[in-house]
Amino acid sequence: MYSPDDAQRYADDHTSPESALLARLNRETHVQVLHARMLSGHAQGRLLSMLSHMVQPRRVLELGTFTGYSALCLAEGLTPDGLLHTVEQNPELAGRIGRYVAEAGLEDRIQLHIGDARQLVPALAETWDLVFIDADKINNDTYYELVLPQVRPGGFLLIDNVLWNGKVLPFHAVKSADKDTHAVRAFNAKVQADVRVENVLLPLRDGLLLVRKL
Repeated sequence: MYSPDDAQRYADDHTSPESALLARLNRETHVQVLHARMLSGHAQGRLLSMLSHMVQPRRVLELGTFTGYSALCLAEGLTPDGLLHTVEQNPELAGRIGRYVAEAGLEDRIQLHIGDARQLVPALAETWDLVFIDADKINNDTYYELVLPQVRPGGFLLIDNVLWNGKVLPFHAVKSADKDTHAVRAFNAKVQADVRVENVLLPLRDGLLLVRKL
């Protein structure tokens, strides 16, 4: 019987490699930035890129830029006139994000907003083809309701960390009493019952929820 770690290593070995720029950002984040595990990383980054290429979005919204890895991956599938808006609450990360966006030659394709997404997103007069939510988990439902009306019919939302280190699973129901776990579990249940969308939860890394607006 193989272990999950063995399966993950095999999957990584059979996934297209990240670019040299992304590999450098990956390494730099793990060496220099706190909470580096928040980075999307190789396998999830390639999935984000693949999904973006499949959707071919003209407008992408990301909530939770961190060091910019996922934004760079999502931008790979933009249409020629496409634009990605990404929102990060921590201003200390802005310089690093800007540097890597510039090195990727995407200054005109990725627009960084620093601040609270709840205030910034309503001011963006866009219709979204693809949205990636990877911010504070306790506000997943708030962000979902904020952006869903702006997503075009047939558009997609991706929500990260929906397994929350496994704490949302039924056998953790008693032990996992923290508010973030309750919020993620309630959010997952809400999306499952939401007649406005269809959804698939992928057990990739910490769980990625794929949602299509009907």
